[in-house]
Amino acid sequence: MDKKIFQKAFTATIPVISGYVVLGTAFGFLIRTAGLPAWTGPAMSMFVFAGSLQFALIPMLTGSASLFTVLLTSLVVNARHLFYGISMLEKYKGAGPRKPYLIFGLTDETYSLVCSVPSDIPETQRLSYCFLVTVLDHFYWVFGSLLGVTLGSVLHFNTDGMDFALTALFITVVTGQWLDNKDRRPVLAGFICSLAALLLFGPSSFLIPAMVLIAAALLLFYAADRKKEARHDR
Repeated sequence: MDKKIFQKAFTATIPVISGYVVLGTAFGFLIRTAGLPAWTGPAMSMFVFAGSLQFALIPMLTGSASLFTVLLTSLVVNARHLFYGISMLEKYKGAGPRKPYLIFGLTDETYSLVCSVPSDIPETQRLSYCFLVTVLDHFYWVFGSLLGVTLGSVLHFNTDGMDFALTALFITVVTGQWLDNKDRRPVLAGFICSLAALLLFGPSSFLIPAMVLIAAALLLFYAADRKKEARHDR
């Protein structure tokens, strides 16, 4: 492992630490409050690693939700990850045995970080950087869940509102990307497409249309950049 690449990956994920540990802890508390076994929290964070979906699964596990309901909920909540994956096909080409884990660990915050790899990282080290960012973010989430179920066994308090940390964390990460990168088209496209979908489809149905629009915009940017590179190579 290249120590410098690890340091850069760790530095990039510092904003994620507080959000994931707090949210993971809240998730662990809710697992214990729901009466589920302590191992359920860390196990879900290790093998599901789906943020808001994990919170949604708690009442399903304690209730009588059918397998179909769980599958449909998982698809709707995480549908945006289909578009994340499509946009990363070129970047993760050549990842080899690391590719399945890179796909599995592509959360919102991780996606934001791996989309903007620092320019001073050599091309040959970029996949390693993306892999380390993914591993570190996953570790923070699992650690938070473990901490939550541990503290939840001895402490009891109201956790309402703790899930807003995920929204605040994403805003922080996007702000950092805006300040650190000259190409601000993806951020602007995300904002404009999301706002347009919200106005057209309403707050309960805008997510998937917004992701379709964002994916189309990113593909257009990619095609335009490839054409520009081709003209420069002539």
